[in-house]
Amino acid sequence: MNDVTTPTGSASAPGDSPTVVCDRVVIRYGDTLAVDRLSFTARAGEVLALLGPNGAGKTSTVEVLEGYRRVDSGSVRVLGLDPRDDHAVLVPAIGVMLQKGGVYPMLGPAQVLDLFSRYYDDPEDPAALLDQVGLGPVRRTPWRRLSGGEQQRLSLALALVGRPRVLFLDEPTAGVDPEGRIVVRDIIATQRDRGVCVILTTHELAEAERLADQVVIIDHGRTLAEGSPAELASGTADGSVRFTTDAGIDTAALAVAVGPGATLVEERPGAYRLQPPPGAASPAVVAALAGWLAERNLALGDLRTGQSLEEAYLAITGSRGEPEPTGPDGEADAEAEPGGGRRARRTRRARGARRARGARGARS
Repeated sequence: MNDVTTPTGSASAPGDSPTVVCDRVVIRYGDTLAVDRLSFTARAGEVLALLGPNGAGKTSTVEVLEGYRRVDSGSVRVLGLDPRDDHAVLVPAIGVMLQKGGVYPMLGPAQVLDLFSRYYDDPEDPAALLDQVGLGPVRRTPWRRLSGGEQQRLSLALALVGRPRVLFLDEPTAGVDPEGRIVVRDIIATQRDRGVCVILTTHELAEAERLADQVVIIDHGRTLAEGSPAELASGTADGSVRFTTDAGIDTAALAVAVGPGATLVEERPGAYRLQPPPGAASPAVVAALAGWLAERNLALGDLRTGQSLEEAYLAITGSRGEPEPTGPDGEADAEAEPGGGRRARRTRRARGARRARGARGARS
């Protein structure tokens, strides 16, 4: 991997100190306060998901960490460096996955990866990386003819080609088919196991629950909650049990079997939420549930206690808790961020080229 030296002259070692630090950051767009004293840290070998409603300040925060925007007050550090002032030194050690653009539309994945690999001293093998993201069969297909999911996977490959120590992923599974999602998840898990610090933004809360070690939920630029997905869910848990089985079971009879005071509702066909009696122990509740279903030859599936990250997120964010709206291709609506819309999309297209030029300049 790239050897980025901290300002004190020592190489940043995984686990010694936070890899990414956001300390009381304030970002303004004229009179609009986009980020309000936001603080969090992320370490090597950790996946941190930055979540929040549309316009919460996620994009602005990540752009500061990538070195494309300055803070109005507060500070950020990536591998001990200032992403803006030390940008040329830091670029070879970070990978940035764009949601759209940054690729010459007439080039195929093999050509693009080969081109980008030449900007780094010790790149990943482009051919192997192409196979890893599942784009071998379309290696010569021009970018503009790739599906949205294939373009996403190529963007991920471009973020990985320089063997980054910090990886910024913007909606990594947006528009990706189920098979592609599995590929993306596996790659992110592999990067984490290699000691890479991964910062991702996503509106797909189920993906965040699968991928993230730590979650930071923000709204109006402020931190609402942070912790692991399990910690956030338990903090808003209602003690209920979720499970799936055949649709249309006798919910009243099952509630009685679980115990006095239990309630059971079918939230959607075949998906149920059981509220146990007050003070009931989870093992006894699950045993009663499983026994009642077994007596009727009904399968018990997708059993979990407490809430999902999505349910916790909605409880934490309240009325502003809808996941970010997306267009037909899965792209988040840029208009809701200050400075969004066409300008934001042009910025994203240009960012890929700047990333490559910056890596090349850092070598010279």
